[in-house]
Amino acid sequence: MPAHERYDAVIVGGGHNGLVAAAYLARAGRTVLVLERLDTTGGAAVSTRPFAGVDARLSRYSYLVSLLPRKVVRELGLKFTLRKRTVSSYTPAHRDGRATGLLVGGGPDRTRESFERLTGGNAEYSAWEAFYGMTQRVAERVFPTLTEPLPTRDELRRRVDDDAAWQMLFEVPLGAAIEEHFRDDLVRGVVLTDGLIGTFADAHDPSLRQNRCFLYHVIGNGTGDWDVPVGGMGALTDALADAARSAGAEIVTGHQVTRVETDGREHAEVTYRTAETEGIVAARHILVGASPRELAGLLGEEPPPPAEGAQLKVNMLLKRLPRLRDPAVEPREAFAGTFHIAEGYQQLAAAYAEAAAGRLPAAPPSEIYCHSLTDPTILGPELAEQGHHTLTLFGLHTPAGLFSRDNDAVRDALLASALAQLDAHLAEPLADCLATDADGRPCIEAKTPLDLERELGLPGGNIFHRDLAFPHAQEGTGRWGVETRHANVLLCGAGAVRGGGVSGIPGHNAAMAVLGH
Repeated sequence: MPAHERYDAVIVGGGHNGLVAAAYLARAGRTVLVLERLDTTGGAAVSTRPFAGVDARLSRYSYLVSLLPRKVVRELGLKFTLRKRTVSSYTPAHRDGRATGLLVGGGPDRTRESFERLTGGNAEYSAWEAFYGMTQRVAERVFPTLTEPLPTRDELRRRVDDDAAWQMLFEVPLGAAIEEHFRDDLVRGVVLTDGLIGTFADAHDPSLRQNRCFLYHVIGNGTGDWDVPVGGMGALTDALADAARSAGAEIVTGHQVTRVETDGREHAEVTYRTAETEGIVAARHILVGASPRELAGLLGEEPPPPAEGAQLKVNMLLKRLPRLRDPAVEPREAFAGTFHIAEGYQQLAAAYAEAAAGRLPAAPPSEIYCHSLTDPTILGPELAEQGHHTLTLFGLHTPAGLFSRDNDAVRDALLASALAQLDAHLAEPLADCLATDADGRPCIEAKTPLDLERELGLPGGNIFHRDLAFPHAQEGTGRWGVETRHANVLLCGAGAVRGGGVSGIPGHNAAMAVLGH
Protein backbone atom coordinates (compact mmCIF):
# COMPACT_ATOMS: atom_id res chain seq x y z
CA MET A 1 0.00 0.00 0.00
CA PRO A 2 1.17 3.61 -0.54
CA ALA A 3 3.07 4.91 2.47
CA HIS A 4 1.63 8.44 2.31
CA GLU A 5 -1.58 10.24 1.47
CA ARG A 6 0.04 12.90 -0.70
CA TYR A 7 3.00 13.04 -3.11
CA ASP A 8 4.59 15.60 -5.34
CA ALA A 9 3.95 13.26 -8.28
CA VAL A 10 1.86 10.13 -8.76
CA ILE A 11 2.73 8.10 -11.84
CA VAL A 12 0.03 5.88 -13.34
CA GLY A 13 1.70 2.80 -14.77
CA GLY A 14 5.03 1.17 -14.02
CA GLY A 15 6.15 0.57 -17.58
CA HIS A 16 9.59 1.68 -18.67
CA ASN A 17 8.50 5.27 -19.36
CA GLY A 18 6.82 5.64 -15.99
CA LEU A 19 9.94 4.31 -14.30
CA VAL A 20 12.15 6.78 -16.19
CA ALA A 21 9.94 9.66 -15.04
CA ALA A 22 9.95 8.34 -11.46
CA ALA A 23 13.74 8.10 -11.39
CA TYR A 24 14.26 11.62 -12.72
CA LEU A 25 11.73 13.19 -10.36
CA ALA A 26 12.96 11.31 -7.30
CA ARG A 27 16.55 12.27 -8.10
CA ALA A 28 15.37 15.89 -8.18
CA GLY A 29 14.07 15.54 -4.64
CA ARG A 30 10.37 15.11 -5.40
CA THR A 31 8.22 12.60 -3.54
CA VAL A 32 7.05 10.05 -6.11
CA LEU A 33 4.57 7.18 -6.10
CA VAL A 34 4.22 4.71 -9.00
CA LEU A 35 0.95 2.77 -9.17
CA GLU A 36 1.13 -0.35 -11.38
CA ARG A 37 -1.93 -2.48 -12.22
CA LEU A 38 0.00 -5.71 -12.83
CA ASP A 39 1.94 -7.70 -10.25
CA THR A 40 5.29 -6.64 -11.73
CA THR A 41 6.73 -3.49 -13.25
CA GLY A 42 7.86 -3.23 -16.85
CA GLY A 43 4.64 -3.21 -18.87
CA ALA A 44 5.47 -4.52 -22.34
CA ALA A 45 9.22 -4.43 -21.64
CA VAL A 46 9.55 -7.58 -19.53
CA SER A 47 11.35 -10.92 -19.53
CA THR A 48 9.32 -14.01 -18.62
CA ARG A 49 9.49 -17.79 -18.79
CA PRO A 50 6.39 -18.49 -20.92
CA PHE A 51 6.88 -22.24 -21.33
CA ALA A 52 6.16 -24.56 -18.41
CA GLY A 53 9.25 -26.07 -16.83
CA VAL A 54 11.62 -24.53 -19.42
CA ASP A 55 14.51 -22.35 -18.27
CA ALA A 56 14.32 -19.76 -21.06
CA ARG A 57 13.66 -16.13 -20.14
CA LEU A 58 12.20 -14.43 -23.21
CA SER A 59 11.48 -10.78 -24.00
CA ARG A 60 7.81 -11.63 -24.26
CA TYR A 61 6.45 -8.47 -25.88
CA SER A 62 8.93 -5.72 -26.89
CA TYR A 63 12.30 -7.19 -27.70
CA LEU A 64 14.90 -4.79 -29.18
CA VAL A 65 16.24 -1.36 -28.17
CA SER A 66 17.16 1.52 -30.48
CA LEU A 67 15.58 4.74 -29.22
CA LEU A 68 16.73 4.73 -25.58
CA PRO A 69 19.05 7.77 -25.41
CA ARG A 70 22.51 7.20 -23.99
CA LYS A 71 21.87 10.45 -22.12
CA VAL A 72 19.10 8.74 -20.10
CA VAL A 73 21.27 5.68 -19.42
CA ARG A 74 24.12 7.91 -18.25
CA GLU A 75 22.07 10.35 -16.16
CA LEU A 76 20.15 7.61 -14.34
CA GLY A 77 23.24 5.41 -13.91
CA LEU A 78 21.45 2.41 -15.39
CA LYS A 79 23.28 -0.86 -14.91
CA PHE A 80 22.43 -2.91 -17.95
CA THR A 81 24.08 -3.81 -21.25
CA LEU A 82 23.11 -3.57 -24.90
CA ARG A 83 24.86 -5.79 -27.42
CA LYS A 84 25.21 -5.17 -31.16
CA ARG A 85 23.91 -7.72 -33.62
CA THR A 86 26.48 -8.95 -36.14
CA VAL A 87 23.90 -8.92 -38.94
CA SER A 88 21.26 -6.31 -39.72
CA SER A 89 18.98 -8.48 -41.81
CA TYR A 90 18.61 -11.47 -44.10
CA THR A 91 15.79 -11.84 -46.62
CA PRO A 92 15.41 -15.21 -48.38
CA ALA A 93 14.09 -15.36 -51.94
CA HIS A 94 13.55 -17.66 -54.88
CA ARG A 95 15.05 -16.37 -58.12
CA ASP A 96 15.30 -18.21 -61.44
CA GLY A 97 14.44 -21.51 -59.79
CA ARG A 98 17.09 -21.26 -57.09
CA ALA A 99 17.12 -20.37 -53.42
CA THR A 100 18.96 -17.14 -52.73
CA GLY A 101 18.61 -14.11 -50.48
CA LEU A 102 19.88 -10.71 -49.38
CA LEU A 103 22.24 -10.45 -46.42
CA VAL A 104 22.84 -7.00 -44.92
CA GLY A 105 25.68 -7.24 -42.42
CA GLY A 106 28.96 -8.99 -41.84
CA GLY A 107 30.86 -5.99 -43.18
CA PRO A 108 30.58 -3.88 -46.37
CA ASP A 109 32.23 -6.47 -48.60
CA ARG A 110 29.90 -9.25 -47.51
CA THR A 111 26.86 -7.01 -47.98
CA ARG A 112 28.03 -5.83 -51.42
CA GLU A 113 28.58 -9.41 -52.55
CA SER A 114 25.09 -10.37 -51.39
CA PHE A 115 23.49 -7.49 -53.32
CA GLU A 116 25.41 -8.51 -56.44
CA ARG A 117 24.42 -12.16 -56.06
CA LEU A 118 20.74 -11.24 -55.71
CA THR A 119 20.46 -8.45 -58.29
CA GLY A 120 23.29 -9.20 -60.73
CA GLY A 121 25.01 -5.85 -60.40
CA ASN A 122 26.22 -3.00 -58.19
CA ALA A 123 23.44 -0.44 -58.74
CA GLU A 124 21.18 -1.50 -55.86
CA TYR A 125 24.02 -1.63 -53.35
CA SER A 126 25.15 1.86 -54.37
CA ALA A 127 21.58 3.10 -54.01
CA TRP A 128 21.35 1.41 -50.59
CA GLU A 129 24.53 3.11 -49.40
CA ALA A 130 23.34 6.51 -50.60
CA PHE A 131 19.84 6.15 -49.15
CA TYR A 132 20.98 5.02 -45.71
CA GLY A 133 23.76 7.57 -45.71
CA MET A 134 20.97 10.12 -46.01
CA THR A 135 18.92 8.61 -43.18
CA GLN A 136 21.96 8.52 -40.91
CA ARG A 137 22.63 12.20 -41.49
CA VAL A 138 19.01 12.92 -40.62
CA ALA A 139 19.29 10.69 -37.54
CA GLU A 140 22.36 12.51 -36.28
CA ARG A 141 20.51 15.82 -36.48
CA VAL A 142 17.02 14.78 -35.34
CA PHE A 143 17.69 12.32 -32.53
CA PRO A 144 19.25 14.83 -30.08
CA THR A 145 16.08 16.95 -30.34
CA LEU A 146 13.92 14.18 -28.86
CA THR A 147 15.05 15.02 -25.31
CA GLU A 148 14.83 18.78 -25.84
CA PRO A 149 11.73 21.01 -25.87
CA LEU A 150 9.72 20.40 -29.02
CA PRO A 151 11.08 22.28 -32.02
CA THR A 152 8.67 23.85 -34.46
CA ARG A 153 8.37 22.25 -37.87
CA ASP A 154 10.51 25.01 -39.39
CA GLU A 155 13.13 24.67 -36.65
CA LEU A 156 13.36 20.93 -37.23
CA ARG A 157 13.62 21.43 -40.98
CA ARG A 158 16.51 23.85 -40.46
CA ARG A 159 18.10 21.30 -38.13
CA VAL A 160 17.88 18.61 -40.82
CA ASP A 161 19.43 21.06 -43.30
CA ASP A 162 18.76 18.82 -46.31
CA ASP A 163 15.76 19.76 -48.46
CA ALA A 164 15.81 16.53 -50.46
CA ALA A 165 15.86 14.39 -47.31
CA TRP A 166 13.13 16.49 -45.71
CA GLN A 167 10.94 16.09 -48.78
CA MET A 168 11.42 12.30 -48.87
CA LEU A 169 10.79 11.69 -45.17
CA PHE A 170 8.44 14.46 -44.07
CA GLU A 171 6.49 15.62 -47.12
CA VAL A 172 5.63 12.81 -49.57
CA PRO A 173 4.65 9.16 -49.03
CA LEU A 174 7.61 6.89 -48.32
CA GLY A 175 6.79 4.73 -51.32
CA ALA A 176 7.78 7.55 -53.67
CA ALA A 177 11.30 7.73 -52.22
CA ILE A 178 11.69 3.95 -52.26
CA GLU A 179 10.58 3.68 -55.88
CA GLU A 180 12.85 6.56 -56.88
CA HIS A 181 15.96 5.04 -55.27
CA PHE A 182 15.55 1.28 -55.78
CA ARG A 183 14.57 -1.00 -58.64
CA ASP A 184 14.63 -4.49 -57.13
CA ASP A 185 11.30 -5.55 -55.58
CA LEU A 186 12.93 -7.41 -52.69
CA VAL A 187 15.23 -4.51 -51.82
CA ARG A 188 12.29 -2.11 -51.95
CA GLY A 189 10.38 -4.34 -49.54
CA VAL A 190 13.22 -4.56 -47.04
CA VAL A 191 13.39 -0.74 -46.94
CA LEU A 192 9.62 -0.36 -46.56
CA THR A 193 9.31 -2.73 -43.60
CA ASP A 194 10.68 -0.12 -41.17
CA GLY A 195 7.63 1.99 -42.00
CA LEU A 196 5.17 -0.79 -41.17
CA ILE A 197 6.18 -2.07 -37.72
CA GLY A 198 2.93 -2.08 -35.77
CA THR A 199 1.60 0.40 -38.35
CA PHE A 200 -1.14 -0.53 -40.79
CA ALA A 201 -0.44 1.53 -43.90
CA ASP A 202 0.32 1.30 -47.60
CA ALA A 203 3.60 2.62 -48.97
CA HIS A 204 1.68 5.50 -50.59
CA ASP A 205 -0.71 6.24 -47.71
CA PRO A 206 -1.38 10.02 -47.91
CA SER A 207 -1.56 10.24 -44.10
CA LEU A 208 2.24 9.58 -44.00
CA ARG A 209 1.84 7.30 -40.97
CA GLN A 210 4.33 4.99 -42.70
CA ASN A 211 6.83 7.87 -42.93
CA ARG A 212 6.49 8.61 -39.22
CA CYS A 213 7.00 4.95 -38.33
CA PHE A 214 10.00 4.75 -40.67
CA LEU A 215 11.59 7.85 -39.16
CA TYR A 216 11.48 6.45 -35.63
CA HIS A 217 12.97 3.20 -36.85
CA VAL A 218 16.03 4.77 -38.45
CA ILE A 219 17.03 7.59 -36.07
CA GLY A 220 17.82 5.75 -32.82
CA ASN A 221 20.88 7.29 -31.12
CA GLY A 222 21.92 8.79 -34.43
CA THR A 223 22.59 5.40 -36.03
CA GLY A 224 19.28 3.57 -36.31
CA ASP A 225 20.88 0.43 -34.86
CA TRP A 226 18.56 -2.02 -33.09
CA ASP A 227 20.39 -3.65 -30.19
CA VAL A 228 19.81 -6.67 -27.97
CA PRO A 229 19.34 -6.10 -24.20
CA VAL A 230 21.51 -8.62 -22.36
CA GLY A 231 19.31 -10.62 -20.03
CA GLY A 232 16.23 -9.75 -22.05
CA MET A 233 14.08 -6.65 -21.99
CA GLY A 234 13.32 -7.18 -18.33
CA ALA A 235 16.94 -6.41 -17.50
CA LEU A 236 16.34 -2.84 -18.66
CA THR A 237 13.14 -2.32 -16.71
CA ASP A 238 14.64 -3.96 -13.62
CA ALA A 239 17.51 -1.47 -13.86
CA LEU A 240 15.02 1.39 -14.19
CA ALA A 241 13.01 0.21 -11.18
CA ASP A 242 16.23 -0.05 -9.16
CA ALA A 243 17.23 3.47 -10.22
CA ALA A 244 13.83 4.86 -9.24
CA ARG A 245 13.76 3.11 -5.87
CA SER A 246 17.34 4.01 -5.02
CA ALA A 247 16.48 7.66 -5.68
CA GLY A 248 13.56 7.43 -3.25
CA ALA A 249 10.56 6.67 -5.47
CA GLU A 250 7.89 4.37 -4.06
CA ILE A 251 6.59 1.66 -6.41
CA VAL A 252 3.52 -0.42 -5.60
CA THR A 253 2.17 -3.19 -7.84
CA GLY A 254 -1.28 -4.73 -8.00
CA HIS A 255 -2.83 -1.24 -7.79
CA GLN A 256 -5.20 -0.40 -10.63
CA VAL A 257 -6.01 3.29 -11.06
CA THR A 258 -9.74 3.79 -11.63
CA ARG A 259 -10.15 7.58 -11.60
CA VAL A 260 -8.15 10.79 -11.85
CA GLU A 261 -9.54 14.12 -10.66
CA THR A 262 -7.79 17.47 -10.91
CA ASP A 263 -8.38 21.16 -10.34
CA GLY A 264 -6.22 21.70 -13.42
CA ARG A 265 -3.58 23.58 -11.49
CA GLU A 266 -1.93 22.29 -8.31
CA HIS A 267 -4.12 19.59 -6.79
CA ALA A 268 -5.15 16.19 -8.12
CA GLU A 269 -6.38 12.92 -6.69
CA VAL A 270 -5.96 9.37 -7.92
CA THR A 271 -8.38 6.61 -6.94
CA TYR A 272 -7.07 3.06 -7.09
CA ARG A 273 -8.19 -0.41 -6.18
CA THR A 274 -6.41 -3.59 -5.20
CA ALA A 275 -7.66 -7.14 -4.69
CA GLU A 276 -8.56 -6.22 -1.12
CA THR A 277 -9.44 -2.53 -0.96
CA GLU A 278 -9.75 0.89 -2.59
CA GLY A 279 -7.88 4.06 -1.80
CA ILE A 280 -7.13 7.64 -2.81
CA VAL A 281 -3.83 9.50 -2.94
CA ALA A 282 -3.31 13.17 -3.67
CA ALA A 283 -0.58 14.78 -5.72
CA ARG A 284 0.47 18.03 -7.25
CA HIS A 285 1.21 16.34 -10.59
CA ILE A 286 -0.17 13.20 -12.21
CA LEU A 287 1.93 11.52 -14.91
CA VAL A 288 0.12 8.88 -16.95
CA GLY A 289 2.03 6.10 -18.72
CA ALA A 290 -1.19 4.59 -20.03
CA SER A 291 -2.65 5.51 -23.42
CA PRO A 292 -4.43 8.80 -24.18
CA ARG A 293 -7.64 6.78 -24.51
CA GLU A 294 -7.16 5.30 -21.02
CA LEU A 295 -6.38 8.74 -19.61
CA ALA A 296 -9.61 10.13 -21.06
CA GLY A 297 -11.51 7.32 -19.34
CA LEU A 298 -9.81 8.04 -16.02
CA LEU A 299 -10.72 11.73 -16.30
CA GLY A 300 -14.27 11.02 -17.47
CA GLU A 301 -13.65 12.87 -20.72
CA GLU A 302 -14.47 12.17 -24.37
CA PRO A 303 -11.94 9.60 -25.63
CA PRO A 304 -9.82 10.16 -28.75
CA PRO A 305 -10.58 8.11 -31.88
CA PRO A 306 -9.94 4.38 -31.38
CA ALA A 307 -6.40 3.18 -32.00
CA GLU A 308 -5.78 -0.11 -33.78
CA GLY A 309 -2.69 -2.26 -33.57
CA ALA A 310 -1.54 -4.37 -36.50
CA GLN A 311 0.87 -7.10 -35.48
CA LEU A 312 1.22 -10.74 -34.49
CA LYS A 313 3.91 -11.47 -31.89
CA VAL A 314 5.14 -15.07 -31.69
CA ASN A 315 7.65 -16.46 -29.18
CA MET A 316 9.34 -19.80 -29.77
CA LEU A 317 12.04 -22.00 -28.30
CA LEU A 318 13.89 -24.32 -30.70
CA LYS A 319 15.98 -27.45 -30.12
CA ARG A 320 18.16 -26.21 -32.98
CA LEU A 321 18.11 -23.57 -35.66
CA PRO A 322 16.55 -24.85 -38.89
CA ARG A 323 18.65 -25.39 -42.00
CA LEU A 324 18.11 -22.99 -44.92
CA ARG A 325 17.56 -23.69 -48.61
CA ASP A 326 19.94 -20.86 -49.50
CA PRO A 327 23.40 -22.53 -49.41
CA ALA A 328 25.27 -19.19 -49.24
CA VAL A 329 24.14 -18.31 -45.68
CA GLU A 330 24.46 -20.25 -42.44
CA PRO A 331 21.45 -20.31 -40.06
CA ARG A 332 23.47 -18.69 -37.26
CA GLU A 333 24.12 -15.74 -39.55
CA ALA A 334 20.68 -15.51 -41.14
CA PHE A 335 18.75 -15.54 -37.85
CA ALA A 336 21.12 -13.24 -35.96
CA GLY A 337 19.60 -10.17 -37.59
CA THR A 338 16.06 -9.54 -38.82
CA PHE A 339 14.92 -12.43 -41.02
CA HIS A 340 12.32 -11.00 -43.45
CA ILE A 341 9.57 -13.30 -44.70
CA ALA A 342 7.08 -12.48 -47.50
CA GLU A 343 8.24 -8.86 -47.43
CA GLY A 344 8.89 -8.08 -51.07
CA TYR A 345 7.47 -4.71 -52.09
CA GLN A 346 4.56 -6.18 -54.05
CA GLN A 347 3.92 -8.80 -51.36
CA LEU A 348 3.58 -6.05 -48.76
CA ALA A 349 1.16 -4.15 -50.99
CA ALA A 350 -0.93 -7.28 -51.57
CA ALA A 351 -1.00 -8.13 -47.85
CA TYR A 352 -2.12 -4.60 -47.02
CA ALA A 353 -4.88 -4.66 -49.64
CA GLU A 354 -6.18 -8.03 -48.39
CA ALA A 355 -6.19 -6.95 -44.74
CA ALA A 356 -7.81 -3.60 -45.61
CA ALA A 357 -10.59 -5.59 -47.29
CA GLY A 358 -11.11 -7.61 -44.09
CA ARG A 359 -9.26 -10.74 -45.16
CA LEU A 360 -6.21 -12.41 -43.68
CA PRO A 361 -3.20 -11.94 -45.97
CA ALA A 362 -2.62 -15.04 -48.07
CA ALA A 363 1.13 -14.58 -47.54
CA PRO A 364 1.41 -12.80 -44.19
CA PRO A 365 4.64 -10.77 -43.95
CA SER A 366 6.77 -11.17 -40.85
CA GLU A 367 10.15 -10.45 -39.28
CA ILE A 368 12.04 -13.03 -37.26
CA TYR A 369 15.17 -12.94 -35.15
CA CYS A 370 17.05 -15.04 -32.62
CA HIS A 371 17.88 -13.25 -29.36
CA SER A 372 19.98 -16.10 -27.99
CA LEU A 373 22.53 -15.90 -30.83
CA THR A 374 23.56 -12.47 -29.55
CA ASP A 375 22.76 -13.02 -25.87
CA PRO A 376 22.85 -16.66 -24.70
CA THR A 377 22.37 -15.59 -21.04
CA ILE A 378 18.59 -15.82 -21.44
CA LEU A 379 18.91 -19.62 -21.69
CA GLY A 380 19.62 -21.91 -18.77
CA PRO A 381 23.06 -23.63 -18.96
CA GLU A 382 21.59 -26.97 -19.97
CA LEU A 383 19.52 -25.51 -22.81
CA ALA A 384 22.48 -23.50 -24.08
CA GLU A 385 24.75 -26.57 -23.99
CA GLN A 386 22.18 -28.61 -25.95
CA GLY A 387 22.04 -25.98 -28.71
CA HIS A 388 18.60 -24.56 -27.99
CA HIS A 389 17.69 -21.10 -29.33
CA THR A 390 14.85 -18.64 -29.04
CA LEU A 391 13.02 -17.31 -32.05
CA THR A 392 10.80 -14.22 -32.16
CA LEU A 393 8.36 -13.55 -35.01
CA PHE A 394 6.69 -10.17 -35.51
CA GLY A 395 3.93 -10.20 -38.12
CA LEU A 396 2.83 -7.16 -40.13
CA HIS A 397 -0.47 -6.11 -41.72
CA THR A 398 -2.69 -7.88 -39.20
CA PRO A 399 -5.00 -5.13 -37.86
CA ALA A 400 -7.03 -5.77 -34.74
CA GLY A 401 -10.30 -5.79 -36.66
CA LEU A 402 -9.36 -9.06 -38.36
CA PHE A 403 -9.51 -10.83 -34.99
CA SER A 404 -12.78 -9.37 -33.71
CA ARG A 405 -14.96 -12.21 -34.99
CA ASP A 406 -13.01 -15.07 -33.36
CA ASN A 407 -9.66 -14.13 -31.89
CA ASP A 408 -8.52 -17.68 -31.15
CA ALA A 409 -9.45 -19.16 -34.51
CA VAL A 410 -7.97 -16.29 -36.50
CA ARG A 411 -4.79 -16.37 -34.40
CA ASP A 412 -4.34 -20.08 -35.12
CA ALA A 413 -4.95 -19.64 -38.84
CA LEU A 414 -2.60 -16.69 -39.11
CA LEU A 415 0.15 -18.44 -37.16
CA ALA A 416 -0.08 -21.51 -39.39
CA SER A 417 0.07 -19.34 -42.52
CA ALA A 418 3.02 -17.28 -41.24
CA LEU A 419 5.01 -20.42 -40.38
CA ALA A 420 4.21 -21.88 -43.80
CA GLN A 421 5.76 -18.80 -45.40
CA LEU A 422 8.89 -19.39 -43.32
CA ASP A 423 8.96 -23.10 -44.12
CA ALA A 424 9.08 -22.27 -47.84
CA HIS A 425 12.65 -21.04 -47.29
CA LEU A 426 13.80 -23.79 -44.93
CA ALA A 427 15.36 -27.15 -45.71
CA GLU A 428 13.35 -28.71 -42.87
CA PRO A 429 9.99 -27.84 -41.28
CA LEU A 430 10.21 -25.46 -38.35
CA ALA A 431 7.87 -27.77 -36.41
CA ASP A 432 10.62 -30.39 -36.35
CA CYS A 433 12.92 -27.91 -34.58
CA LEU A 434 10.53 -26.75 -31.85
CA ALA A 435 11.39 -27.71 -28.28
CA THR A 436 8.68 -29.03 -25.98
CA ASP A 437 7.72 -27.89 -22.49
CA ALA A 438 7.38 -29.96 -19.31
CA ASP A 439 3.94 -31.12 -20.47
CA GLY A 440 5.16 -32.18 -23.90
CA ARG A 441 3.63 -29.21 -25.75
CA PRO A 442 5.55 -27.33 -28.47
CA CYS A 443 7.23 -24.20 -27.13
CA ILE A 444 5.36 -21.61 -29.16
CA GLU A 445 2.93 -18.85 -28.22
CA ALA A 446 1.26 -16.15 -30.32
CA LYS A 447 -0.21 -12.79 -29.30
CA THR A 448 -2.71 -10.84 -31.42
CA PRO A 449 -3.57 -7.16 -30.98
CA LEU A 450 -6.60 -8.20 -28.95
CA ASP A 451 -4.41 -10.35 -26.69
CA LEU A 452 -2.10 -7.36 -26.13
CA GLU A 453 -5.08 -5.15 -25.32
CA ARG A 454 -6.34 -7.64 -22.74
CA GLU A 455 -2.97 -8.39 -21.15
CA LEU A 456 -1.26 -4.99 -21.28
CA GLY A 457 -4.03 -2.45 -21.77
CA LEU A 458 -2.72 -1.40 -25.18
CA PRO A 459 -5.67 0.25 -26.98
CA GLY A 460 -6.62 -2.00 -29.87
CA GLY A 461 -3.28 -3.71 -29.27
CA ASN A 462 -1.50 -0.61 -30.64
CA ILE A 463 2.12 -0.80 -29.48
CA PHE A 464 2.43 2.99 -29.89
CA HIS A 465 -0.88 3.74 -28.06
CA ARG A 466 -1.96 5.76 -31.14
CA ASP A 467 -0.49 6.83 -34.49
CA LEU A 468 3.06 8.09 -34.16
CA ALA A 469 3.60 11.82 -34.66
CA PHE A 470 6.41 13.66 -36.39
CA PRO A 471 8.85 14.90 -33.70
CA HIS A 472 7.97 18.58 -33.91
CA ALA A 473 5.33 20.86 -32.42
CA GLN A 474 1.82 20.59 -33.81
CA GLU A 475 -1.45 22.23 -32.97
CA GLY A 476 -2.27 21.64 -29.31
CA THR A 477 1.13 20.29 -28.28
CA GLY A 478 2.91 21.96 -25.41
CA ARG A 479 6.55 22.69 -24.77
CA TRP A 480 7.55 19.04 -24.30
CA GLY A 481 4.81 17.18 -26.18
CA VAL A 482 3.54 15.54 -22.98
CA GLU A 483 1.04 18.18 -21.91
CA THR A 484 -2.74 17.71 -21.67
CA ARG A 485 -5.42 20.36 -21.28
CA HIS A 486 -4.93 20.03 -17.51
CA ALA A 487 -1.71 21.79 -16.46
CA ASN A 488 -0.88 19.24 -13.76
CA VAL A 489 -1.76 16.07 -15.71
CA LEU A 490 0.89 14.88 -18.17
CA LEU A 491 1.32 11.94 -20.53
CA CYS A 492 4.54 10.03 -19.91
CA GLY A 493 3.82 7.02 -22.12
CA ALA A 494 4.04 6.06 -25.78
CA GLY A 495 1.04 8.24 -26.69
CA ALA A 496 3.02 11.43 -26.06
CA VAL A 497 4.54 13.28 -29.00
CA ARG A 498 7.90 11.53 -29.60
CA GLY A 499 6.56 8.41 -27.90
CA GLY A 500 6.64 4.83 -29.15
CA GLY A 501 9.25 2.12 -28.86
CA VAL A 502 11.35 1.32 -25.82
CA SER A 503 12.88 4.76 -25.45
CA GLY A 504 12.16 6.34 -22.08
CA ILE A 505 11.86 9.62 -23.99
CA PRO A 506 8.26 10.43 -22.93
CA GLY A 507 9.21 9.63 -19.32
CA HIS A 508 12.23 11.93 -19.50
CA ASN A 509 10.23 14.71 -21.16
CA ALA A 510 7.33 14.52 -18.70
CA ALA A 511 9.78 14.76 -15.81
CA MET A 512 11.43 17.79 -17.42
CA ALA A 513 8.01 19.42 -17.81
CA VAL A 514 7.26 18.88 -14.12
CA LEU A 515 10.65 20.27 -13.13
CA GLY A 516 10.10 23.38 -15.25
CA HIS A 517 12.94 22.80 -17.71
